[in-house]
Amino acid sequence: MTTAAMPPQASPVQQTAFAVILSISLCHMLNDIMQSLLSAIYPLLKEDFALSYRQIGLLTLCFQVTASLLQPAVGIFTDRKPLPKSLPVGMGSTFCGLILLAFAPSYPLLLLGAAFIGIGSAIFHPEASRVARMASGGRFGLAQSLFQVGGNFGSSIGPLLAAFIVVPLGRPSVAAFCLIAALGMIILNTVSRWYAGALTEARGRKPADKTLPLPRDRIVMALVVLAFLTFSKNIYTASISSYYTFYLIETFGLTTQQSQMMLFLYLAAVATGTIAGGPIGDRFGPLAVIWFSILGVLPFTLALPYANLFWTGALSVVIGLIIASAFPAIVVFAQELLPGRVGMVAGIFFGFAFGMGGIAAAVLGVMADSYGIAMVYRICAWLPILGLLTIFLPSHRKLRLG
Repeated sequence: MTTAAMPPQASPVQQTAFAVILSISLCHMLNDIMQSLLSAIYPLLKEDFALSYRQIGLLTLCFQVTASLLQPAVGIFTDRKPLPKSLPVGMGSTFCGLILLAFAPSYPLLLLGAAFIGIGSAIFHPEASRVARMASGGRFGLAQSLFQVGGNFGSSIGPLLAAFIVVPLGRPSVAAFCLIAALGMIILNTVSRWYAGALTEARGRKPADKTLPLPRDRIVMALVVLAFLTFSKNIYTASISSYYTFYLIETFGLTTQQSQMMLFLYLAAVATGTIAGGPIGDRFGPLAVIWFSILGVLPFTLALPYANLFWTGALSVVIGLIIASAFPAIVVFAQELLPGRVGMVAGIFFGFAFGMGGIAAAVLGVMADSYGIAMVYRICAWLPILGLLTIFLPSHRKLRLG
């Protein structure tokens, strides 16, 4: 099966398969619940294995860079030969990673567990993103948002589950979440049958038009700008997801459970922002959402390092709401720049997101060891200024007209 066998760009009159989109979103939630357990149990791992912040950052690096290196390759391969059955296989890899996190007796095996979770992510995201687009009925922003918000909800629920299950019961209780992986494998097996049927139906249709809408050098520049915007967004979010709990504990004297509740508020705001970003992008265009999301968050990130506990919580919620709306718009914009290459775009941008987050987590860990976590947030606060690069993206009108 080649990319030419994929269905053409869907028109708005085609039916949106909400049951499929919601199923893949649910599996994204289950996938990211399990992924978020890794960062949520960092305080436990730090205590059990006497880890430094550098070693904590290396765990994140191992997970995210594994996913980053594999996702573009998976996306490019599946553009040519879609693999519906790979969806439950990816969830199985996450299952194995959880077992290692629960029972690993040494730090190297913890790294291996993180790598297995990263491999599961690399397999899941490109094909799941393709399923969401195929089921969209032309409402690409909405479908992408619904797909991504499942992951955001999963990431926000993970710390809560860690706070109320893993922290009281200990690290072996992570193995109980393998039941979630098993449920995900069952649902994804059903989705993969719909996916295979949709691919079979697509064989009789006119091949998708892969003509670039703009000159190649203009496309390359736009993709580089989108990559830098993703870079700024994900380094900042990595500073929150990996070190926010430590920042709250050290700065305000919160307990581990209290800090994870605060992390939940931020991640829930991220999920809400993701829901809003897609439909708003469908209505006003992804470019407007990118401008607002990346650059508009700057005043709030600059204020966060100097806020008291109440305003730290309030600002983190506002930051989560605004900054999360960018990613669905970035993915949809990139898919319009590279028509017919859904898997490659998903692999690159989901992979780039993971890779940048992982590299950032490792670098920020070194900085936190040397200068303290507060300094990390003062430096990261300036990252959204890279949103000014949005001026170099082509307008939606130019993209449509070519």
